[in-house]
Amino acid sequence: MVRENEIRDREVAVAPPVASDAGLVFIGRIRTPWTSRLTCPRQGRADGPLCRIELFEPWDAALAGIERFERLEVLYWLHQSRRDLVLQSPASDGQTHGTFALRSPVRPNPIGTSIVTLAAREGAVLLVRGLDCLDETPLLDLKPDRTLFTPIAPAQPGDFEVGG
Repeated sequence: MVRENEIRDREVAVAPPVASDAGLVFIGRIRTPWTSRLTCPRQGRADGPLCRIELFEPWDAALAGIERFERLEVLYWLHQSRRDLVLQSPASDGQTHGTFALRSPVRPNPIGTSIVTLAAREGAVLLVRGLDCLDETPLLDLKPDRTLFTPIAPAQPGDFEVGG
C-alpha cells in the first residue's frame, strides 16, 4: 500500500515554479464518504455511493435546466495532491512513467474529472453517483457529458492539417 507523499523507487520530484494565479474560482464543494486518499477509489463507479455536489451562491443559479441531463462531467481541484512529480511509478506495474502519461492525481495542476450520473437535484445540491474524490473537494466546474452531444459539423478534408 502506498503511504501519503511517499516517493517510490525511480520516481522523480522537482521543485515546481512559483505559482501564478490563473483566476480559478471554486464554485462549490463535493461531499463524499472518503476522508483519506488511501480509501478513496481510483475511478468512480456508476453504482458507487450517492455523493453531493453543493454549489455556492451566486453559482447555484447556473444549475437551471441541469435536470435535462443524465450524465455530467465534474471538474474539481485535487487539493491534497502532490504537485512535484514528473516521473511516477504506479504500484500496479512497478514501471516508471511520465506524469502526463498517467491518470494519477499527482500533477502540476491537480484537476480531477469524473463523469457522474445525476440522481436528483435539491436546490443548489446535486446528488450524483460516480465520483472518486475526497470529502470537501473544491468544485471547479460542471458540464453536461460531451458524449451526449452531436458534433456541430462533420469534419472536412484539411480541417486537421498541421503546418503549411
